[in-house]
Amino acid sequence: MGLELYLDLLSAPCRAVFIFLEKNQIHFDFQPVDLLQGEHGSSEFASVNSLGKVPALKDGDFILTESVAILLYLNRENDTEDHWYPEDWQARARVDEFLSWQHLAIHDLCSKILWLKVLFPYFTDKPVMQDKLDDALEELKANLQQLEEKFLQDQPFIAGDHVSLADLVAVVELMQPVGAGCPVFEERPKLSEWRELVEEAVGKELFREAHDKILKVQELSGQQADPLLKEKMTAILKKMM
Repeated sequence: MGLELYLDLLSAPCRAVFIFLEKNQIHFDFQPVDLLQGEHGSSEFASVNSLGKVPALKDGDFILTESVAILLYLNRENDTEDHWYPEDWQARARVDEFLSWQHLAIHDLCSKILWLKVLFPYFTDKPVMQDKLDDALEELKANLQQLEEKFLQDQPFIAGDHVSLADLVAVVELMQPVGAGCPVFEERPKLSEWRELVEEAVGKELFREAHDKILKVQELSGQQADPLLKEKMTAILKKMM
């Protein structure tokens, strides 16, 4: 069997993997997993990833989870351009450094903001917890300052003059709060310029295609969640929050 990717483009890690695959013309079978319908918790998906998380990669009998591991695997297994994960050890170390830092500093916060602003109200019928949302946005603001000052500095991209996996992962993650209607790039011309460069590097049409679902996520506010899934998710979300 060929390469299979289990994805939901509502998820930032899934979008990063999807963009990398499409940009590098790596053939794969898109196996959709609808997070809002709870398909990641199904027994069928458990046979692919017992942790119930996307993305997941299946290459024959080989199964791999965790988006960074998947991106590195795809990079090594395919003839991709060097700039994605440079052969130069110091440039590669910069990519590794950012990918290690961003998980807590960017990914977790951006996901939290999306849940607080859109998904928690959608599943629980309760109003936005504004104090928690404000705290998360304030923490993200501080981390964006670190992104500018430590990682980007005066360079066009995180690892230097060319786009890398670090830039792709970062920009895609930051689209989570953008989709939820929260400011990220406003009043940050340096980050705005960097985002534009990353979009141009991967292709604006591909970038728009990958982000169509997250940019429409606020439409959930006018919809009703499935009652059984809602009951299950409410219990989970109360523990989370």
